[in-house]
Amino acid sequence: MKSLEQLTDSVFYIMAALTKPSHGYAIMNLIEETTKGDVVIGPASLYTIIKKLLKEELIILHDASDSRRKVYVLTDKGREVLTEDIKRRKVMIELAEKGLMEES
Repeated sequence: MKSLEQLTDSVFYIMAALTKPSHGYAIMNLIEETTKGDVVIGPASLYTIIKKLLKEELIILHDASDSRRKVYVLTDKGREVLTEDIKRRKVMIELAEKGLMEES
């Protein structure tokens, strides 16, 4: 999965929110609550990203029984991409923390 581009923070948050089935409004709320308001993704950005993730088959429409709300969830490919990005971000954090500790 290394060939895929790294995820932007907004895409990362949305994919992380979709480890469990969820609809747009719930995704926006979860991200805002989790980050204590530091990250707010508006509807236009959210649905642009969702459209891209659907096209790349990183998420799918989970359950179309309720036509008022579209529920999305990560695909196996999406889980793989998210897992790889988490690993990449952990390395970034380790590098920064190590550098900050050496300064002290």
